[in-house]
Amino acid sequence: MSQNIPKTELLYKKSKPIDKLSLSDGIILMTKEQKNASLEVKKAYKSIEISINKIYKHLVANPNSRLIYVGAGTSARIGVQDGVELFPTFNWPKSRLDFIIAGGNKAILGAVENAEDDIIQAKKAVLQKLLCAKDVVIGLAASGNTPFTCKVLEEAQKKNALTIAISNNPEGKLLNFGKCNIILDTREELISGSTRLKAGTAQKICLNIISSMVMLKMGKIKNGTMTHMVPTNQKLRDRKQRIDMGKY
Repeated sequence: MSQNIPKTELLYKKSKPIDKLSLSDGIILMTKEQKNASLEVKKAYKSIEISINKIYKHLVANPNSRLIYVGAGTSARIGVQDGVELFPTFNWPKSRLDFIIAGGNKAILGAVENAEDDIIQAKKAVLQKLLCAKDVVIGLAASGNTPFTCKVLEEAQKKNALTIAISNNPEGKLLNFGKCNIILDTREELISGSTRLKAGTAQKICLNIISSMVMLKMGKIKNGTMTHMVPTNQKLRDRKQRIDMGKY
């Protein structure tokens, strides 16, 4: 077995293959492994805390800075899911949010062949986005070795942006380009290589924590409520009224 294969790509050997289990046993095992993903996030709490504080300070020091999420495939989609919620939840300016996705926006809804290996497009994307030292760049990669994501973070590092590398592989190359590194060591998936499972869950939890706590430090939350939310439907307008009246 090659030592170059990330743990996220290895076969799960703690039980029979999932397709050899009963449906109920498979569900129970998947639930257990999802819980284990959250425990890996908990283990990384110190590096997450450091990242939150540095992101907050960087955003405050640079009023025109952006939060930029970077990834390919599942990791890109998880980054998009977290980022797009910042405006409606916290009224975070859309001008201060961006994404660099392997394969472009069309890769959000479908796979784009060879996009994650395209380092030329990665360099072009950095230039097109006018990425600079004021920006915060969050790169996610389950394997930790995705060429596109690594190249974007490398170029961002050269521009002295605040780079946050989130890898599910403790030996991922992405960690060479993060000013802050977060390791979510979720290891083997029940369906080998399907990192939309544990690895994706851990990434989602991690981003939820980072973005929510950064916004908390930015004064967007009071008494556990979304004081800066953007009410875009009747349910949210009713909620906003309760918050404003202190009757939530």
